[in-house]
Amino acid sequence: MTGIKTDGRQLAGSMLLVGLVITLGACSDDEAVTVGLITKQEVNPYWVTMREVAEDTAENNDVTLLTATGTSDVDVRSQQAALQDMVDKGASGILIAPTHSTELLPAIEAAQEQGVLVIAVDTPVDPVDAVAAYFATDNEAAGRLVGQYAAVKAAEMGIEPKIAMLDLAPGIRSGEARHTGFLEGFGIAEGDPAIVAMADTEGDRELGEARMAEILAEHPDVNVIYTVNEPAALGALDALRDAGVSLNSTILVSIDGGCQAIKNAVRPGDIDATAMQFPENMAREGVRALARAARGGEKPSGYLNTGVELITDDPAPGVKSKDVAFGVRNCWGD
Repeated sequence: MTGIKTDGRQLAGSMLLVGLVITLGACSDDEAVTVGLITKQEVNPYWVTMREVAEDTAENNDVTLLTATGTSDVDVRSQQAALQDMVDKGASGILIAPTHSTELLPAIEAAQEQGVLVIAVDTPVDPVDAVAAYFATDNEAAGRLVGQYAAVKAAEMGIEPKIAMLDLAPGIRSGEARHTGFLEGFGIAEGDPAIVAMADTEGDRELGEARMAEILAEHPDVNVIYTVNEPAALGALDALRDAGVSLNSTILVSIDGGCQAIKNAVRPGDIDATAMQFPENMAREGVRALARAARGGEKPSGYLNTGVELITDDPAPGVKSKDVAFGVRNCWGD
């Protein structure tokens, strides 16, 4: 496989939430086409949007869609169970947003050995060519955009950066790639003294708030905050407000580009900038690709970059961005 860019609570399988969308039609040769989508959880609206677009695309393409989700961004066991469940239900292809880039490989390989075509969406497996294709944001590019923005703004404000990084979790390559991209964009290396704290949030708002509160207790002078996604950013904002931190003297950047976060946090300037992803593209193109392959067409392969745009109403010189109005019009879709 060529042309691929490598990105960077477990609960019992009985907690698995699996839904089966009714059969929506048959393919042209009267043989049913069934594909699956496995997301990470449904608290984050990002994953809800991905599922809803996949359902609409399946209906428009006469496909039966099986859907499954877990309880968090690190719920590996539910995804393992979902993979086998979808194989048993006759899925010819599966889209999966892996909750761990290596721990899911045996279950993915077992599905592929039974003839199921697997595409990773949003988050890569490691190695990336362990699946047929990977449809996602260039996560390093997303991190690099918000890093560049934060660096320029810190220079404009004349502050000595004291950076807190709210990351995802170990073993999830999308989060690792965003972290790496932010450092590159900011112009620093791992271990730079400007980084005063790092913590994992699992992309969760409550954990984002808790980790930010802990950081502020030890480093009340933090003035640049990177967050791996908007739920973590909104949690960090809760902690900053509780601690009485002036948001006017703090730079907060994130990644996602969700409608509510753009309207309620980026537009008023609480989140200074966010890198918008396009999960609708991942879901739409993924379902279409699996349907084409099931009907004898070309099988998907390689990496599909589904796009990223920096959104802010306070642009940084030299950093390409779109305004909030664009973000509201295009949030998560393209």
